Amino acid sequence: MTHPLTSIHPNAKLAQNVKVDPFTVIHEDVEIGEGTWIGSNVTIMEGARIGKNCRIFPGAVLSAIPQDLKFNGERTYIEIGDNTTIREFVTINRGTTDRWKTKVGNNCLIMAYCHIAHDCIIGDNCVMSNNSQLAGHVVMGDWAWVAGVCAVHQFVHIGQHAYIGGGSLVSKDVPPFIKAVRTPLSYGGVNSVGLKRRGFSLEQINHILDIYRVIYNKGMNISQALEYIEEEAPATDERDEIVAFIRESGRGIIKRYSKGVGEEDD
Repeated sequence: MTHPLTSIHPNAKLAQNVKVDPFTVIHEDVEIGEGTWIGSNVTIMEGARIGKNCRIFPGAVLSAIPQDLKFNGERTYIEIGDNTTIREFVTINRGTTDRWKTKVGNNCLIMAYCHIAHDCIIGDNCVMSNNSQLAGHVVMGDWAWVAGVCAVHQFVHIGQHAYIGGGSLVSKDVPPFIKAVRTPLSYGGVNSVGLKRRGFSLEQINHILDIYRVIYNKGMNISQALEYIEEEAPATDERDEIVAFIRESGRGIIKRYSKGVGEEDD
């Protein structure tokens, strides 16, 4: 199911029912799973591993070498999971020796003009809206959502089920289950709408909210807040996920919003 006006290297491995539209170029050392559609004018370079039933829209460039001056031609990869959609003109770069791969999980939607740099790890069921950009080594947990025109600093971690508002500059880690909004980027409450859609009970959502009240509203520093949560909050998967994320944060987490800080006059 490949158009005669495509260029597919003879060593590329495409499942029998992969459909490739005209003017697309697929290099060697590429593997594409069954049921995947590749639109026109797509470039898929060496080291791409693309799963089943994906949709790659026109103009995307996948598995180009990393934009990292330390890269020295090492054999690295990108991995795209099953049922993932990559829209027009998305760019996803190969990994470096840090992780050896860049990964996008299953059931993700990467909208038009997004960029995912080297060594990023994107979980399952994630969404990146139009024109958002991830620098190198960014990690997004499952079900995380980055709205349009966001710029995420290298090495930032975004927790599972977190939502980042459009136009944000993300230079600190964003803990799981929350909304990150405003300028400068700040804690904007629990992502209750998203959690409800994904089957979280009201009890679970209120439990998460109680934890973040301790972190952001009780006047404690982070160490004090985590100690209090571990001693006083019921032991749940959500509690343990939040505590572990914050303890392991390399860049520190976003702060509570303070009116007037960093705001521009209307």
